[in-house]
Amino acid sequence: MAIAFAIGLVLLLGGSVLFHVLSPWWMTPIASNWGGIDGTVLLTFWITGIGYIGILLFVAYCVYRFRHRPGQRAAYQPENNKLEWTLAIGTTVAVAALLGPGLFVWYEFVTVPKESVEVEILGQQWQWSYRLPGKDGKLGTTDPRYVSSDNPLGLNPNDPNGQDDLVIEAGDLHLAVGKPVKVLLRSTDVIHDFYVPELRAKMDLVPGLETYFWFTPAKTGTFEVLCAAFCGVGHPQMRGSIVVESEASYREWLEKQQTFAELSAKAKKASLTR
Repeated sequence: MAIAFAIGLVLLLGGSVLFHVLSPWWMTPIASNWGGIDGTVLLTFWITGIGYIGILLFVAYCVYRFRHRPGQRAAYQPENNKLEWTLAIGTTVAVAALLGPGLFVWYEFVTVPKESVEVEILGQQWQWSYRLPGKDGKLGTTDPRYVSSDNPLGLNPNDPNGQDDLVIEAGDLHLAVGKPVKVLLRSTDVIHDFYVPELRAKMDLVPGLETYFWFTPAKTGTFEVLCAAFCGVGHPQMRGSIVVESEASYREWLEKQQTFAELSAKAKKASLTR
């Protein structure tokens, strides 16, 4: 029985490795500057994979080597300082190897270049909305008290910097290829998680807080935006798109977007005609 169990463990290990080699579920092709994130994921996989292989082979060896045999009794050894130090040092090195590179990448992820363009992303049940600075290059202030059907992003109507802000409610966000972008994230209701697999962009949106990160889109194309935090019954439908295009196409798209002042004027006019 022990020999059969040991052989079963080895077969399980072989099947796991074979499944990984032949698996179609690899990471999607990267379309931003965050190759370091892929590197830390692969490093984590290799470290945990080697640990998995080592532990499974060790268990299989122990099952076979110390199997029950007539006339043989188990020896009780309460302490083994050499083994304990080996395990402690080995575990410490493995954990440092797992965490260290990730901390460096995280520092880069939140250290925004000065030339970055700011884009605000708002998560709401269950849609994505966006805001970009107008011709003054500044985003106006916001406050949850101003959130309404006419002002879903909660912009401060008394802030002159926000009057020319471009507001895209439940639409597609366009970005220029090769231009660094600082992404500001906030939520008006529950916790959401902005996630674009191809861009390696992922960050929580927490009510009452503004989170951020930055990235540089490296390839043109249309990339799906997902919510990676369960946010209610409409969570699976909380999707959107980021369109990465040339600078000329991006500028042309910007000219077609409406400012907060224009949207406010339309909402006021509509309320007067009711």
